[in-house]
Amino acid sequence: MSLQMLPSTVRFAVLYLVAIAAGQLTILGMPDAMPVIWPATAVAAVWLVNRNDSRWRWVDATVLGVLTAVALAATGMDIGLALLHGGTATLEALAFAVAAVRWMPGIWVTGAGPEGTGRPLATLPDLVRALMVATGAAFLGAAFGGLGQHLIAGDPSLTVTAIWLIRDVVSVLVFGAAAHRLLAVPSDQRVWREAAIIYAISAAAYFYVFSVNEDLPIGFALLAITVWAALRLPTALTIGHVMVFGTTAAVFTMHGQGPYAAIDHDSPGTHTLVVQLFIGVLALVGLALAFSRDERNALIERLRASEFEATEKAGLMTTIVNSMTEGLAILDQAGGLVLRNPAAGRLLGSTNQVAGGSALGSDYGFFHPDGAPLADAELPYQRALAGEDVQPMDVLIRNAAVPEGRIVRFNVARLASPGGQQHVVVVFHDVTADRRHRDELMSFAGMVAHDLLNPLTTIEGWAEVLETELAGYKPAERVGRIQRAAARMRTFLNGLLAYTAARDGKLMPTTINLQLLLTDIANSRHDQAESNRTQPPQFAFGQLDAVEADPVLVRQLLENLIDNALELAAPGVAPQLSVAAQPAPNGMVRIDILDNGLGIPPGMRQAIFTNFHQGEGQGGSGLELAVCKRIVERHGGTIEAAANPYGSGTRMTFTLPAGRSAYARVLENQWQQRTQAAAPSSPAAHPR
Repeated sequence: MSLQMLPSTVRFAVLYLVAIAAGQLTILGMPDAMPVIWPATAVAAVWLVNRNDSRWRWVDATVLGVLTAVALAATGMDIGLALLHGGTATLEALAFAVAAVRWMPGIWVTGAGPEGTGRPLATLPDLVRALMVATGAAFLGAAFGGLGQHLIAGDPSLTVTAIWLIRDVVSVLVFGAAAHRLLAVPSDQRVWREAAIIYAISAAAYFYVFSVNEDLPIGFALLAITVWAALRLPTALTIGHVMVFGTTAAVFTMHGQGPYAAIDHDSPGTHTLVVQLFIGVLALVGLALAFSRDERNALIERLRASEFEATEKAGLMTTIVNSMTEGLAILDQAGGLVLRNPAAGRLLGSTNQVAGGSALGSDYGFFHPDGAPLADAELPYQRALAGEDVQPMDVLIRNAAVPEGRIVRFNVARLASPGGQQHVVVVFHDVTADRRHRDELMSFAGMVAHDLLNPLTTIEGWAEVLETELAGYKPAERVGRIQRAAARMRTFLNGLLAYTAARDGKLMPTTINLQLLLTDIANSRHDQAESNRTQPPQFAFGQLDAVEADPVLVRQLLENLIDNALELAAPGVAPQLSVAAQPAPNGMVRIDILDNGLGIPPGMRQAIFTNFHQGEGQGGSGLELAVCKRIVERHGGTIEAAANPYGSGTRMTFTLPAGRSAYARVLENQWQQRTQAAAPSSPAAHPR
């Protein structure tokens, strides 16, 4: 045996012998009767549980059996019975150890826990599992011992077997629960004062029941004191209370005093069984209540810690939200403010009105950046609640608190609460200075572009003169370079002017017949292809509802989108474009332009609408699609790029206000009559 195992084995052996000696002192009646209290069972169980994973466990089991036989033989027991009890103790301890490792992991095992020892019994599930394991092991020991005693000393009574079973189960519960617990005594003086009172009252009550008025069968009343102790005292003192006063009941009964001593004098085993049951009930009631209280206290402590942590986090979050320079608001499904920070009131210019429960609507003075009124349905958070995927949106706020106006950028996101109601988080910040700076730069760029057109025209004119004079000479090729550079410069300057016009020009909305406009654009692209000797594009127009918009800007919008689609045409493939419109929410018309070109990578479908963005292999100034976005937004619409759902290429989708005039209704009626009178149309005529 290793030196590390030897000291521990010796300590368990000494403790086991002490437990046997203590148990022998609780024999009731004849010398060969069974002890009422047998702590050796608990010591043996803990011993072999600690040796279960050791290669020396069989040595420890053998030592356990030998010590049991020798100790009992030394007390005068027949050698055969002593050997039988030694084998029974070994079998019962081994059975308990094997079952405990499976059903009670980490309990009593050496090496676990913060101080090198396994945790004690601490919870109701621990108690239930310990009761089941102890009952199974004790039943095996009682069956083996009863059979052996029948073979050696004759037929044992069922009472003796029941005493054996109950005694060992109670021993494991009480003394097993005491493992590690009795060392964890409290240091609070108030607890010790209350414990002294409970122990004193218990001593007086047990003395009265078992000595003063022993003929009165009121032993059950003592359970109330155990309940009191379990509810008020720490678990270590509760276990001590059960051990002390359970032993007191056994000692009084052993000396013929108390309500249990008078039970059936002709059969000593009967009152032994009754007092065993009394101690078992005390143990179960005391331990169950004590463990339940410990679990409740632990749960309360965790709840307090969680509450404290949540309070700290909430306070920190409130501090962060209140110190933000950006406005933050949470709105419910009805548009009422659930939460907002002080910056929200400052930015909206209505600090006193922006309070929980109030509605955040157009009465706060919300407008489009160009000054057009913004309806409630157009507010970004209302669109988010309606299920739209809303991009960051600039809103002009002008009210009594902000008469000069302030442009605020809204970012919204939907939240699904546990109750199923939709909420919206709105974060907004002031972009007035940024937009003013950008507008100044663009105005300056427009002025510069306009001023540069005059010298550029002069350059182009003199280049044309040079080309004529140098016709047939080699230097004429260099003049061609000047002309190409001048053409690129003119394209760039025209793009700047177009963007400036789309941004600053006053809108002149009127009803536009998209069918006529697109037909004219298509014819011009056919003529351009023939003059360039390239393959002409194929156009297919579906239903095209009238729109209410600025005709100059809408023509520029459509021309830019169609030219962009033609630039993305695949080499060697005839360009095909399909255009159709359909009604959209909020009085808008959705227009789709589909092409069969190379398409736009998913990661670039937002960037193409930014200023000076140029895709690979594309010409132009990089402002064409930015101009489109600006035109659409000035009309209150949106624009986006996506993959063509019917094949290769891109689908450009944008919205414009629907036509509201009598002319628009006439166009709609004409379209309906044409659709009803037409033969079954070809797929090309009605793009999907």
